[in-house]
Amino acid sequence: MMFPVTEHVVRTERHTTFYLSCGASDATPLIFVHGWPELAISWRHQLPVFAALGFRCIAPDMRGYGRSSVYTRHEDYALEHTVRDMIELLNAAGGDKAVWIGHDWGSPVVWSLGSHHPERCFGIANLCVPYIPAGFAPVNVIPLVNRSIYPEAEFPAGQWEYQLFYQESFDKAVSAFEASVPCTVKALFRKGNPAGRGQPSRTALVRREGGWFGGAGQAPSVPRDADVLSEADQSSYVASLERNGFFGPDAWYMNHTRNIAYAEHATNHGRISMPVLFLHGAYDYTCETIDSRLAEPMREYCADLTEVVVQSGHWMAQENPAAVNAALARFLAAKLPSAWRNGSAGPSTPG
Repeated sequence: MMFPVTEHVVRTERHTTFYLSCGASDATPLIFVHGWPELAISWRHQLPVFAALGFRCIAPDMRGYGRSSVYTRHEDYALEHTVRDMIELLNAAGGDKAVWIGHDWGSPVVWSLGSHHPERCFGIANLCVPYIPAGFAPVNVIPLVNRSIYPEAEFPAGQWEYQLFYQESFDKAVSAFEASVPCTVKALFRKGNPAGRGQPSRTALVRREGGWFGGAGQAPSVPRDADVLSEADQSSYVASLERNGFFGPDAWYMNHTRNIAYAEHATNHGRISMPVLFLHGAYDYTCETIDSRLAEPMREYCADLTEVVVQSGHWMAQENPAAVNAALARFLAAKLPSAWRNGSAGPSTPG
């Protein structure tokens, strides 16, 4: 059965979340959480596929993005608030539990749901950003940098130099992205390059060059990468980011201290016992989890962890959706068959 993708809004006293939904209303929810600087449409290749397999698929615009609430203070983008947004979304959808899937900054949201609200999770899956139990923040990821690629004298923070740039020069970072949003979107959303393995990520150069895009003050004009975005996809991203600006998306990087404090309140000392799937991007050189130690804390703190390497760069759900969908379907069938069977329209194993 094919289901349409429909638009919805959840409004509470504290927040408004716009979301896309696809699938039977009484099926088990799969909630897809996007990252920087994306939208609910980042999951356009997943929603109809898993709806047809028997799930209710939900993808929100996160706070600061799209048609969800936009705030003007950095502290309003701390993970604690975003996790609460997601709990309210699940409540409005009528579910006690969901399978949560995150990417980029959506991954720390999903990891936090698993570590702080395990009672609301059947299981969790994350793309690119692994679990950092002490909090996803430079102080906790810099010690895991691969120093054979990022000598400390040259790259003190390794590939995470760009995160320090936000803290030091926030307005300059925002203005560079906003100078030409169409160029920014085309420059950012590009497929992975196998030849980049073993070379410094471009994010490692941001502080040294005085800003993103070589310190030029705006993104270069490059052709759209059709392997990641269609013209319609690009137009959606551009329209949203031109309307809302980059303050909200970039402010997610300004809450490291708050997010570390939030991590301290995790249940079971941050250990996650539910089934967990992690998808490594083979050509993701910022969230590089194959040759570095970045995934080690996740392996220590997740008791039931499945790992899959996807031949893709950072935007894997858009660049290689077939591999992402296959890995998610196998995980759901192998690790969460009861959640699959709870969907009234779904089979117990993928066809």
